Amino acid sequence: MLTRTGAAVGISTVALLAAGILAGYPELVMIGLAGVVALVVAALWMLLRPQIGAVREIRPHRVTEGNPARAVLTVKNTGTRRSPPLVVTETVADQRVTVPLPSLAAGASHETTYPLPTGRRGRYSIPALMVGHSDPLRLMYVGSPCSGGSVLYVHPRIHHVVPVALGGPRDMEGPTSSRSPQGGIAFHSLRDYQPGDDWRLIDWKSTARTGSLVVRHNVIPDEPQHLIVLDTSSEPYSGSSFEDAVRVAASLCSAASQAAFPIDLRLTAEDALPSGDSELGALDLLAGAEPGPADPGLSTLADLLNDVLAGSDGTVLAVVTGRASSRDIDILSSLGQRFLTVSLVQISERPTAAPRGVIAVNASTSDRFAALWNQLVPQ
Repeated sequence: MLTRTGAAVGISTVALLAAGILAGYPELVMIGLAGVVALVVAALWMLLRPQIGAVREIRPHRVTEGNPARAVLTVKNTGTRRSPPLVVTETVADQRVTVPLPSLAAGASHETTYPLPTGRRGRYSIPALMVGHSDPLRLMYVGSPCSGGSVLYVHPRIHHVVPVALGGPRDMEGPTSSRSPQGGIAFHSLRDYQPGDDWRLIDWKSTARTGSLVVRHNVIPDEPQHLIVLDTSSEPYSGSSFEDAVRVAASLCSAASQAAFPIDLRLTAEDALPSGDSELGALDLLAGAEPGPADPGLSTLADLLNDVLAGSDGTVLAVVTGRASSRDIDILSSLGQRFLTVSLVQISERPTAAPRGVIAVNASTSDRFAALWNQLVPQ
């Protein structure tokens, strides 16, 4: 394909030939013919397409916004003749990255690294890189996809905040269930001995009664689940407040996870994917979160939390939004008694008054939120 320079040469060539023939100026015709020769030579050069193999690796696949990430590119000349200088083109976060490569002898390889743009949070699908070459005059360019696509997660920045500690004190002999993780000191049930069980857990009275080895099944007591809801509708936000709201949600998820509380992150978008119960899953989900005008927002909060409301386990709820509407406040107020604690974070210059019994934090930025939250929530 023609480059911009090649297209300009082609147009100029046609114009010069036409002007020279019509006006009877052989000099213009000669210049036009020189352009024809240059284009023909460039086309013949393109036929000598090098045989190149390339492998790209993203290191790391997950970073926090502003932290460095790079691509490691290994290129090998699999042909029998020396390859010309090449150009590798990447498109990341709508930014075009061009990497020049040197000429390679037959069988030789070259490794290079180059930075990827990570200044803005996002989930970036990086298509297969394009490896191409051009003629010496840069009149034509031929590129072909090489290697596969990749995904780069740029996570939101996280502030150090304390988890909500108002969901009840931690009880080492607290409530347990069959889904509780093993390895604690809280007794849940008796079960048959399995190879590898600690002999100190054998219940000798039950063993004597049943005639087979029986052990105590100890688990870690159930802890209050921390449920974080991020409003992803566009109406409550202005300016860059949505980015601050995402950082707030990420900070709450990280704080609960670091304190070993189960977490559950949910977005109000109807097509939002589940985050799983891990901090990494939550951050991956937040990396791709975007506000949408068709998003129902907090108006469907009851439906969004229907499975949680139907359960019997204790849950700590935190809702993050921009400026909550009066309807949002009414919905939150009606649901407040169903949770151990309810927090409402509004990233807005003009927040709406929160209902009674709700931990309310109103801040204009995520930095301000972190400072207010750590003052309000006991450590």
